[in-house]
Amino acid sequence: MVDFELMKKLCLFRGPSGFEDEIREFIISEIKDFVDEYYVDNMGNLIVFKKGWERPKQKLMISAHMDEVGFIVNDITEGGLLKISAVGGFDARVLSGKAVTVGENAVHGVIGCKPIHLTEADERKNTPEIKDLHVDIGAASKEEALKAVAIGDMVCFDSEFHADEHRIMSKAIDDRVGCYILIELIKTELPYDMYFTFVVQEEIGLRGAKAAAFTVEPDAAIVVEATTACDIPNAGECDKVCKMGEGAVISFRDRRTVYDKEFVRLAMKCGELAGVKTQLKLAVAGGNDAGAIHCSRGGVRTAAISFACRYLHSSMSIISTADVECVFKTVFETAKRIAGGLDSID
Repeated sequence: MVDFELMKKLCLFRGPSGFEDEIREFIISEIKDFVDEYYVDNMGNLIVFKKGWERPKQKLMISAHMDEVGFIVNDITEGGLLKISAVGGFDARVLSGKAVTVGENAVHGVIGCKPIHLTEADERKNTPEIKDLHVDIGAASKEEALKAVAIGDMVCFDSEFHADEHRIMSKAIDDRVGCYILIELIKTELPYDMYFTFVVQEEIGLRGAKAAAFTVEPDAAIVVEATTACDIPNAGECDKVCKMGEGAVISFRDRRTVYDKEFVRLAMKCGELAGVKTQLKLAVAGGNDAGAIHCSRGGVRTAAISFACRYLHSSMSIISTADVECVFKTVFETAKRIAGGLDSID
């Protein structure tokens, strides 16, 4: 049964790359009574150790990232409009008119651009670039804006959370649902000792995971992530990448990682043994923290187990509620066998 209240809290925290402090403190409050050790490294990663029934045959690290995509204020016009830069990857087509909050005081604003009534026909054919957008907080001048916000402030989507037995809709599903799954694993009795890492700055280059993997020195790792589902009209069958509602998504390759082949087979089999659906990611696209983890130190055997997510990196993403259970059970079964020294199941 999915704890919607916990997931809602995780998703609605504001925390683009470099601003993960609040979400990290909340996660600590959730897990501190269930772990044997935790600490925050110099980058801001939360590194957690939990004892299991036995010592592992392979040192395993399970990882999810805390940061979300967002923006940062890089200038303020004389008229009081905030110029922004992207923190993470965006399709600018989905940004105009979206509600946002700015800075520690969560000042309300809206992303704006030149209104359609004033654009020429040829302009309407082109998507505005992020540098052409601004955030309007209603300030009449630069001086007035500076009383409420500052250059360098974070800008986050201001979205609601909706969930039921079928669907979960929210901002920051990537990767707060991954964090949710790690929290639930930590609250579960484990067969082997395991490390869990809640890492920072994934969206701007997998930076936190690189540091965390170097510190933990795992033999193996499982990355729990969101991955793009394009199972919508006008997408070809292979272009759909994966399908929402069809279970945990197992990656065999993406733009940053060639995944351990035995771990791919193992994860697929573990989902089957757990009685849940699994599917292979059908496109070599995107990337995640595995890209930094798998080549840390002398190399780390790595698997990525993801949930299919529509409208990734937007103000409102959608996942299947059933897929959350599929990912949890697949990760648990896979982790149990990797930590126990198994590479495959006959």
